[in-house]
Amino acid sequence: MLNGSVRTAKRGGLIFDVRELGPPDGDPVLLLHGFPQRGDSWHAVATRLAERGYRTLAPDQRGYSPRARPAGRDAYRLGEMVDDALAVVDGLVGRAARVHIVGHDWGAAVAWRLAARHGERVRTLTAVSVPPPAAYLRSLVTTRQGLASWYVYAFQLPWLPERLLAANGGPFSRRLVAALRRTGQSKDAAQRDAAGLADPAALRAALNWYRGMFSGPPGDPDPPVGVPTLFVWSDGDTALTRQSTELVRDHVAGPFRYAELRGVSHWIPDEAPDQLADLVLEHLAEHPA
Repeated sequence: MLNGSVRTAKRGGLIFDVRELGPPDGDPVLLLHGFPQRGDSWHAVATRLAERGYRTLAPDQRGYSPRARPAGRDAYRLGEMVDDALAVVDGLVGRAARVHIVGHDWGAAVAWRLAARHGERVRTLTAVSVPPPAAYLRSLVTTRQGLASWYVYAFQLPWLPERLLAANGGPFSRRLVAALRRTGQSKDAAQRDAAGLADPAALRAALNWYRGMFSGPPGDPDPPVGVPTLFVWSDGDTALTRQSTELVRDHVAGPFRYAELRGVSHWIPDEAPDQLADLVLEHLAEHPA
């Protein structure tokens, strides 16, 4: 039986909780979660990877770790999360270490940018559900992705989303659970994730990831990703349309593979962990150190 542990990594005054599973000398795999989840959403996938000898690190990212929860939308720009991920690798694997990166939802956005701008730190990239940031932003105005992403605009409001999704003293927000269930998430997973945002500060921080998208001037465009890349999308995804995925290949200069899961919702790591783990293991085996 695999025994995991929760470790910590630091960046400045922020302290991140990181779930570790697998042999200490295994090839490291960084697992980045999305909204509204935490590192425990990767447990089923991490278990499969650890059984094959990989060392998995699944941090609760900025805002989701209680001791890494700065205030204000400017603190949640994508570049900050990229630097957080590098700090986790520096602290728990080693400075200048190279790792495999797997990201889902917002975690995929972080992974795309990290691989594009810090390719020397990345051995392989697996992005799940979400295309590169530039491809996603372009699809918002050129395809029906703009309609599918209505919630992104709603979350820009300063206080109404918090009020609507508040737990109201209970263990979790029933409205958030209902919203997640409508997108295909299981009852248990929806309650788990909503319970993680019962603290109003945690909910506000999670929403600030969306607000940070439009905070500050736009930066330079990301270069194409040069490392071996696997992109996984599911045809039951109500948040990311097929049109948004058709732009992905334009942002990859290295070896690229696209995999589509049929009949699976947006919540791939929870709903189809074995299928995803098989794809990741194949990808890693095809591109050894």
